[in-house]
Amino acid sequence: MDCIYIAAFSRDARLTRICVASVRYFYPDVPIRVLAGSPLMPDLIRELKDYWNTSVARWQEGDYGSGFVKLETLFGPPGERFLVIDADTVIVGPVLDLWREDDPPFLMDEETLPDGEMKRLYYDWDNLSASGLPTPRPLHVYNTGQWFGTAGVVERSEFDDLIEWTMPRRLHFPKFFMTGDQGTQNYVFNRMAHRGRQFYGRRTIMRWPPHGMSDVSLEAVRNRTAPPVVVHWAGLKKRRIGDMVNPELLVFFEKYYYSRIPMGAVLRPVRAVMDVFAQWLHNKKVRIRQRLSRPAY
Repeated sequence: MDCIYIAAFSRDARLTRICVASVRYFYPDVPIRVLAGSPLMPDLIRELKDYWNTSVARWQEGDYGSGFVKLETLFGPPGERFLVIDADTVIVGPVLDLWREDDPPFLMDEETLPDGEMKRLYYDWDNLSASGLPTPRPLHVYNTGQWFGTAGVVERSEFDDLIEWTMPRRLHFPKFFMTGDQGTQNYVFNRMAHRGRQFYGRRTIMRWPPHGMSDVSLEAVRNRTAPPVVVHWAGLKKRRIGDMVNPELLVFFEKYYYSRIPMGAVLRPVRAVMDVFAQWLHNKKVRIRQRLSRPAY
């Protein structure tokens, strides 16, 4: 394993710190590189480097749009082996053990969904076909908040008919794809598989807090007896961490993070209040923009 990439945006500072701490809890030495989907605060970058041996990946700086920065890992140094996780995740066990040396170049979470949910969360193959892009039903789908990959296997050109490589990235068929990287990555991998290039394996990697958490307790995590999985709060983020499902895991790793930071016991509650206010302010601005963009009658 060459590195672990953590995909983060400017508003994800608190969760990014928590995610980094969870990785370091189990892997003190593995290289961690933050994928900056939008410019990050210099203080955050400096703190991660100085106290957590974590760097920022050297991709083009800018606003990539929702999750698209994760695709850049595919086009990195050929042969580089990595794990990609979103900032709203924590590692609760030795998850790198899931990907063995003799496994395929990619390893994805094993997920089974009805067709309606696949179309909603990934891409609508029927409407894409009707729009002139022949698209069979996907063989498999997977959440792109956690996956193992190898650079140099998939070329950027495979995405050219789906993505405009601007800043931010834009979808050519936005009505029929899940916003961000998830739909397009699933589409490309399935298209290549339909053409005979089956280069990925499937294994249980992700746990979603609303269900499937019976063997992932704080005690098990603290004692390092929890299963090797990534807990992902996909679609579950709240303004306050205490309002999220299974907040005890987030709080545990946040405390671990600040145990290394000078004045951490003071900084943690202060930053928590600042984060809540920043989220409130952002949501307020979004609502105002939406209101102003509505047509006047």
